Amino acid sequence: MAGALGLVGGRAWRALRGSVSGVSVHFLKNRAQRVRIFPVCFNGSSALDHILGVPEAEAKCLVGQHPPPVNAFQAEHENLLGYQPDQPENPKVLRVAIIGAPNAGKSTLSNQLLGRKVLPVSRKVHTTKRSAQAVITEEDTQLVLLDTPGLTTSAKAKRHNLEKSLLQDPWKSMKSADFVVVLVDVADRYSRNQLHPQVLRCLSEFSQVPSVLVLNKVDLLKKKHFLLEVVMKLTEGVVRGKKLKVRAPSTVSSATPTSSNPHESAWDSVTSEVTSAKSGDRVEPNSPQAGSDSDAGPHSITEEVGPARESAERQKEMPRKGWPHFRDIFMLAAINGEEVETLKSYLLMQAKPGPWKFHSEVLTSQSPQEICDNIIREKLLEYLPEEVPYRVDQQMEMWEEGPSGELVIMQNLVVQKETHVKMLIGPRGQLISTIAHEAGRDLMNAFLCDVHLKLNVKLKK
Repeated sequence: MAGALGLVGGRAWRALRGSVSGVSVHFLKNRAQRVRIFPVCFNGSSALDHILGVPEAEAKCLVGQHPPPVNAFQAEHENLLGYQPDQPENPKVLRVAIIGAPNAGKSTLSNQLLGRKVLPVSRKVHTTKRSAQAVITEEDTQLVLLDTPGLTTSAKAKRHNLEKSLLQDPWKSMKSADFVVVLVDVADRYSRNQLHPQVLRCLSEFSQVPSVLVLNKVDLLKKKHFLLEVVMKLTEGVVRGKKLKVRAPSTVSSATPTSSNPHESAWDSVTSEVTSAKSGDRVEPNSPQAGSDSDAGPHSITEEVGPARESAERQKEMPRKGWPHFRDIFMLAAINGEEVETLKSYLLMQAKPGPWKFHSEVLTSQSPQEICDNIIREKLLEYLPEEVPYRVDQQMEMWEEGPSGELVIMQNLVVQKETHVKMLIGPRGQLISTIAHEAGRDLMNAFLCDVHLKLNVKLKK
């Protein structure tokens, strides 16, 4: 299967055309049609600036680039990781730890920031089993994203057959991070009003590391005014060391304006329901105004901040639910990329002078086999019920280059029960074929080469 060659962004790319488990898969030859292209310039501000009424600042113009593919073979991948970083004269770098509760959307956000899917994504918890580094290099700046497993307990790790490293990796990432992104699923009504206890532990132990709050899945909220309450609870009413004073109108319409853009509707709803302090009216924590409640009304959301002993004692008695040291707030929908570019440009501007960690062609620290295992596992989590996918043992049987330059992968999926064998194969082999087809398509996108993936289901003896 010889592929036509074309030059895109100074690199030669193959036109993709492959076979996955006997199913022919054709991809567009024009890479620009195949890979989502990010805007050339990023202009935007955080949600906090909108809430406070701060005028939108001009963001630095950053040239978007096509993300490089991952090397499909281990030796090439290791060689690239060993290269000296091809950094410019005045490089900048930022190591960003993305933490949050399981299933908050951390890997989805990382993939969107990266521009290519190399991290597994699933609606089930604990899709990510160990930390992985994703690398974004633009002009003189390099971001190293430390995608971490969802923070959990040892009991839950045992229940889902998770590795011990899952409990340790988030803490290791925090130790090496220059910046922290705390991701919260605001569509989960049971957890959105307080930060996960393990997240709070991380923030408290590494309080010297700057952090931002990112509210994810805002597109799923029907009533956008909940975002205001969530912000106040998760920040304890304090951001950038300032007191947030947010007042909703006396009457809030139950009908949210509709829009062809779901996020635009959410954003308009939030800004229209906020009468906020302007930048010149921010209340300093120790100012005389901090104890005033003259503006408070039946529909106001206010939070008093000060060194009062009585308040401090109450804080000690009550378990903390929020973190008052966030530098900014962002609201986005990671799954469809809404406002992800705003966050990306913000992170790029937080980078400090320092040497790059990787060569500019490195996209991830994961090995090709780790990417393959994770993507197959993602499909297992999506298609198998309850605890079944967590009990599947993945064993790599073959990884080699085929006669036409394609990547040939064969993996055994070993299960413990005969019923699980039938469940995984599916009627007339349809389920295992679907899993192989979708996993192979994702692998093609990660490696940008032809992939022939075969999955064998076996019963553990």
